[in-house]
Order: sequence, then structure tokens, then C-alpha cells
Amino acid sequence: MIRVLLVDDQHLVRMGLRMLFDSAPDIEVVGEAANGSDAVRLVDDTVPDVVLMDLRMPGLDGVAATKRIMSARPSTRILALTTFDDDDHLYPVLSAGACGFLVKDTAPADLLDAVRRAAEGDHAFSPNALARLVDQALTTRSTTSPPPLPLTRREHEILALIGEGLSNPEIADRLKVGVTTVKTHVSSVMIKTGCPNRIRLAILASQHNLT
Repeated sequence: MIRVLLVDDQHLVRMGLRMLFDSAPDIEVVGEAANGSDAVRLVDDTVPDVVLMDLRMPGLDGVAATKRIMSARPSTRILALTTFDDDDHLYPVLSAGACGFLVKDTAPADLLDAVRRAAEGDHAFSPNALARLVDQALTTRSTTSPPPLPLTRREHEILALIGEGLSNPEIADRLKVGVTTVKTHVSSVMIKTGCPNRIRLAILASQHNLT
């Protein structure tokens, strides 16, 4: 079971999220917090695998709470879930240690997938957030041509789809293969390229004009 802590100052939002996660057989909501201070305390009490963190809350906000949680429990996976899809919220919470950034209009199935990916050590971003991260990385990269990638044809295809922001299930559906096969290829691409996560892979795909 993936243990999830919900952090949002709106009761209706937390109730909706709980209903969504209660419908998933592999996810358990272990607590709810209405502000950052309660979130920090509940992480110690419940030891969740994933924290779904709102950013704008009274008192201790989501960025400050993320910093405190990551300082005390660096293995905790924190996904920012916010209404505000802008750089003023994206970069501070990532710097604080969040492993993903999602907007509140994310489709329920995509939100469930993001929590599962976070629990597995992966990153999860809304398409707009991922695109901005890639664009920023590309503006600071070297102007020299990147070296050829030591990848198979299938690995090139998967890298290109990661660059488009697709999840493993979406890639599996696009290529008509199993999710386990996709995970194996993604792991191989990470090893061959030295990229530790999907953000770096997406940037690499853009650098090689695969997207």
C-alpha cells in the first residue's frame, strides 16, 4: 500500500482527494492537514510515502513545510498540487525538495499515476510545468552539438515519448507493449545516458531534437 498524506486548507478539496484515493486498491490516505505546520507534525506521526502538498495555506505555506519535511525525513516524496501553475510556485517548491508539480485540474487517473510514480522514486509534472523546466534547461545548455546517444531504436522511441511528457502506461499504450517492458527500457536509458530521473531524460530528448 502507498501511504498518502493530504495537505490542503480547503476541506472540500481534501474530501474529494480522499474519495479518489479510497477508490484505488493500492493507496491508503493516512492523514489530512489543513496547513503546513500540521503537515510537518503529521509526517512524523504517520510516516507517509507520498505527501500531496498544497502551496498557498495560512501560517506555514507549502514551500516552507516541504523544506522542513525534507530536512527531517529526506526519503519522503512530496508532490505539489496547486491552482497556481507559474514559475513563482514551481521553482521554489522544487528547490525545497518536491519531486513533482501538478495543477488541481489534473485528471483523476493522471493524479493516481503521479502518486504511484512518486512512490516508486520517479518524478511527476503537469505538461506545462515540464515544458518550462525543459525550456529553462535548454536556454542554459552549451551551443555545441551533443554526442550521439548509445541507445537502441526502441530506446530512442521511448526517450522521445518521455520528452513529450508521457507516463510509462501512456508510453506502453502508444507502443503497444507492456508497462513492465517500458520500465525496463526506461531503466536502460537512464543507465546508458547517466540521467537520474525523467526530467533529465526529457531535457536530453529536447537536446537531441527527439521531441
